Amino acid sequence: MINAEFRAIVVDLFDTLVRWEPERLPLMEINGRPLRSTMPWILPRLQQRLGSAFDQNVFIENYTVVIEEIARERQCDGIEITCRERFARTLARISALPPGQAESFAEELTRIHMSQVRAVTTAPLQRAEAIRQLSRHYRLGLLSNFDDAQCGREVLADTGVAELFEAVIISAEVRLRKPDPRIFRRMLEMLGLTPDEILYVGDTPLDDVWGAYQVGIPTAWISKGAPGLPEGIPQPRFTITDLSELPRLLGLSV
Repeated sequence: MINAEFRAIVVDLFDTLVRWEPERLPLMEINGRPLRSTMPWILPRLQQRLGSAFDQNVFIENYTVVIEEIARERQCDGIEITCRERFARTLARISALPPGQAESFAEELTRIHMSQVRAVTTAPLQRAEAIRQLSRHYRLGLLSNFDDAQCGREVLADTGVAELFEAVIISAEVRLRKPDPRIFRRMLEMLGLTPDEILYVGDTPLDDVWGAYQVGIPTAWISKGAPGLPEGIPQPRFTITDLSELPRLLGLSV
């Protein structure tokens, strides 16, 4: 029997609907540590644009500081800070270009970075099919933390099911991030539903399970085989290992 408790299903994007595979990015050493990164595409463009004024080590050092700074701001204020702003702050720190030029170059670097992010992000067919099944019985929404709205929308379009989502929020568009309850309330407003009428589906204990819990939205946690949730995270209504399991769980034919 179809679960009639919910009127809408809202899903996360990365590692819920799509698979993000950073292990497919090149491996390079950054600050003495091997990391998968888009820097092999970013650094040559910086060298080309800045010429002899460009120092790779200085750029990476400042870029790392900016990433840490943004992480603190996100955690403290519940806000989203875009990828473009990350590059703009770094360029400002190294005094690479006049402000007007730095802003446009930051956008160019963002597009280079995001093209590689998109290249290593895939939409598993079984997850797209699950969305199609769900759409026949429930209204659909998508709520994602992602620091570039354009790429987020492109990744969603790559799934082939973007048109099935009635409400879409990418954090870069609203300057808020999960688990801040304000971004979940935005989704409630867009759908015009109460918290108990929505099932939120995501893979991240803090951002997804705790975030939705704060406003009273039931959750389906995608555990990906993890033995359990961290201490202090409330138990979800459902636990699954992949989005493709959700239609059967809700009583839909497969």
